[in-house]
Amino acid sequence: MKLLSNARIRTLDKLNPEASAILLEGGRVLAAGTRQDLLSRGTGAIEEIDLGGRVIWPGLTDAHLHLQNYSLGLNKIDCETGSKAECLRRISERIQQAAPGEWILGHGWNQNSWEGWPAAADLDVFSRQNPVYLTAKSLHAAWVNTAALHLAGIDRKTSDPPEGVIQRDQAGNATGVLLESSMQLVSRRIPEPSLQEIEQAIENAQPGLWRFGLTGIHDFDRREAFAALQNLHARRRLKLRVNKNIPVDSLDHALELGLRSGFGDEWLWIGAIKAFMDGALGPRTAAMIHPYLGEPDNLGMLNLDGEELSEISLKAAAAGLSMSVHAIGDRAVHEVLNAFEHLRACERERSIPHLRHRIEHVQVVTPQDAPRLAALDVIASMQPLHATSDMLMADAYWGERSALAYGWRAQLDHGAHLAFGSDAPVESPNPFLGLHAAVTRQRADGSPSQEGWVPEQKISLQEALEAYTLGAAYAANAEDRLGKLAPGYAADLIVLDRDPFDCHPSEMLNLTPSATMIAGEWVWQA
Repeated sequence: MKLLSNARIRTLDKLNPEASAILLEGGRVLAAGTRQDLLSRGTGAIEEIDLGGRVIWPGLTDAHLHLQNYSLGLNKIDCETGSKAECLRRISERIQQAAPGEWILGHGWNQNSWEGWPAAADLDVFSRQNPVYLTAKSLHAAWVNTAALHLAGIDRKTSDPPEGVIQRDQAGNATGVLLESSMQLVSRRIPEPSLQEIEQAIENAQPGLWRFGLTGIHDFDRREAFAALQNLHARRRLKLRVNKNIPVDSLDHALELGLRSGFGDEWLWIGAIKAFMDGALGPRTAAMIHPYLGEPDNLGMLNLDGEELSEISLKAAAAGLSMSVHAIGDRAVHEVLNAFEHLRACERERSIPHLRHRIEHVQVVTPQDAPRLAALDVIASMQPLHATSDMLMADAYWGERSALAYGWRAQLDHGAHLAFGSDAPVESPNPFLGLHAAVTRQRADGSPSQEGWVPEQKISLQEALEAYTLGAAYAANAEDRLGKLAPGYAADLIVLDRDPFDCHPSEMLNLTPSATMIAGEWVWQA
């Protein structure tokens, strides 16, 4: 039995929102209150830890993270640079250390931060003996060299795959930039990491996530990640709460096995079926009702239409599997809402359970669609750092539509459940950066202004904290055990030397916990 005392505890329990001590046993919270009161409740030996007035919060959850991609990506070249020249310098440095023929992998470039799109020719100068594959920050585009194009058999005669684009020059030759599904033409040639390598990468990544204050994640990677997580769990090496989402192309397998949302245990359990409705803002493939500014023929790319998604959703929900749908552009969001509206209408008629469906990202919506998530009881799963990363692009390509872009305030005001994440490795999984973005809608340098970008969509620190805790727990069907520090709930918590509620918002950029506890055990301490 542990007693954490002399603390300032924000429990997020409406019945008991603040306490100065918390009693833990068997990985759970017994009670929160005063030291004297809790000492009288203990029935055995109590290990008391005086926290010297430090702050305790419930553990934070990243409600949208790609764990395998993030973990393996920690060894990739960091291509998120202010200039293409710096990115090329890093690539050249890695190639000098590589064996001939070895794949060179990187992530994070953004043509919108450079002077236009990169090209294979930029890489060919120093990489003719090594294929290069570099994913964009959005994960919806890749930059490759000529060696990689040759290995994939991409030439002038290669047709664009469905839902993908091979960028070409005026002569019809591939430039080295691949959008959406065309990325797979090259990525499938890259040797797959073994299951053991994925397990090791995830295990190695855990301490960094604990250091950020994360005690749980909602994972959106594929089958191999699920297998690795199960193996780690079996060996008691999984020390994060993981809500595992299943790709839509595995739906039939899930149905054959009889899987349902929520199946599993307190460490690893089934979430939703994940489908993609469109692309992303960065490469301008997010599906829009009206064209991108300056691109009158570009409405983005729609991977499914509402009818197709309705069929998939009905099939999944009838078996007890909820849906989680990637939708960034306003047309994509509109189509998803239409599908969910049809699903809700069918629930009574066909005895389909009323499940917790989600839209991932919800980056821009029309005024007419903004209230529909709440009306249809659909969770808004959003990522605060996307707003501050994308604000200049959003203004440039969406213009006035940005008034309802990344609209956390609008969703809360309409009554929707809000769950926050990072989409790592697209953004940093550090939730304190996300809290800062949600509260200020500013970048670290204070841009674009003191008021922030579209300041009407800012939310309070309390609301943002709840999106990383209570909202994330609700979205994972785990609100009966996670998200707050209340009797019977998991003893997942973080310790902070300073109270973010007493800090200037800009100070959150440098805040990290001094300790992280999961299931009553310290997993990380500064």
